[in-house]
Amino acid sequence: MSPQPTAPRRANALPKKIFLVALALALLSLAAFELCGGTLEELFSTDAFGERLGTARAYGWLLGMALLVIDLLLPIPATGIMTALGMVYGFWLGWLVAATGSALAGILGYALVRIGGDALARRLAKPDELQAFRALFERWGALAVIGSRALPILPEVMAVLAGLARMRFRHFLAALLAGTVPVSALYAWWGASYGREAPASSFIIAVLLPLALWALFLACYRMRKKTANQTDQTDPTDQKSNPSDPSDPSAIKDKAAQRQER
Repeated sequence: MSPQPTAPRRANALPKKIFLVALALALLSLAAFELCGGTLEELFSTDAFGERLGTARAYGWLLGMALLVIDLLLPIPATGIMTALGMVYGFWLGWLVAATGSALAGILGYALVRIGGDALARRLAKPDELQAFRALFERWGALAVIGSRALPILPEVMAVLAGLARMRFRHFLAALLAGTVPVSALYAWWGASYGREAPASSFIIAVLLPLALWALFLACYRMRKKTANQTDQTDPTDQKSNPSDPSDPSAIKDKAAQRQER
């Protein structure tokens, strides 16, 4: 009796080595927080950094933007900086600076890995695993990027994973902005309105607000697409000309031709 062929083993959607890289990045961020997180929290809390911005108002916004970019590497209290920017520069300008700095950090993390990510990804995963991983990220990557923007550590990890997965830049940028713009708006508004550190409850809102807006956008987009498809599938009533109709121009032309032949 010949042995039956075994079914091919399904590729792991999150390869082990890639998972270990993500875990190592998270642990390094936690270690950096343990080493210097307390000091950075004191230096760049809303009140402390707001005072520094007030004394250097002309160029302080540039410092705030730079710190948000550096948050890619160091545990900078980004929400405190966003709140301080809104407190000193008002909602609109504070929001613009905060959103720009946070978005630049995400783009930089994505680009650094994306440039050399192909060779690294091939070392970390087999071709079938890499294909499954990229398919997984193509489907759920945008949601993961959006949901991570208000969380500690995860934004940097998700930017790296997006680069390894070769997530299309326009999709990554859309997800990055969808997560960054509402979060920065929330903290800049709080700073401009109340002039102090945002409460802990704002963290929950910062996490859920981008996801809710993204879900609403997707629902509207799919509804509009469905309506457009239904319109395309509905054929308009064809008003075909009847050759026997004496008022039909083609019929009149045929009759004239027959008369000339006679």
